[in-house]
Amino acid sequence: MYVHKKIKTEDALDIDRIQVRKAKPGDEEGIYRVACSVSGQKDSYQGFLMDDYHSDPEYYLNFFRDRIENLEYFFVATINSKIIGFSLSYKKSMWLKYYPDWIEKINWHPSFDKSFLNDFVLIDKTAIVAEHTGEGIGSLIYEEIIKQMRSHNIHYIFSETLVDPVPNFASLSFRKKQNYHLAGMRYEEHKGIMYTDLIYWKKI
Repeated sequence: MYVHKKIKTEDALDIDRIQVRKAKPGDEEGIYRVACSVSGQKDSYQGFLMDDYHSDPEYYLNFFRDRIENLEYFFVATINSKIIGFSLSYKKSMWLKYYPDWIEKINWHPSFDKSFLNDFVLIDKTAIVAEHTGEGIGSLIYEEIIKQMRSHNIHYIFSETLVDPVPNFASLSFRKKQNYHLAGMRYEEHKGIMYTDLIYWKKI
């Protein structure tokens, strides 16, 4: 478990200790509350999740229960046991179990080396409760993911960032900050809307 000493600012959380740990059964309601706080409005500069989590609470609670039960790389950030952020990530085998045609649907960049796909972790959904975005909480979760990947001898990390119809500039900024490289582009239809995702990769 990773423990971080926060540097307090005027608008930051009053409590200065954040813990990052693996998600466990019973966390789904706290995770769902975080997801709801950043879905719906699609704020390009604060970050958002594509799905409208308010629309079907039982479906999304079951979704998180399933991922908690099956994923090795599902982490939450907590303060005083309250969940304030999460990152939902998949090892290659699990990602392709849920999305078996993902590799084939990507328009890969000509310079991308597909041998990097032999083993990887894909960071899918990351969210920090809306009132505390931009305070470094996402970076803490990311550091724990990297730590666990290295312990499992996995060296490549992938992520998707939405660029159309509503660009997620917060996610793009994070990829740039963490020195990711563009791997390709993917089109995805979701509830009658066509979305465009950029695929990024990084060696750790």
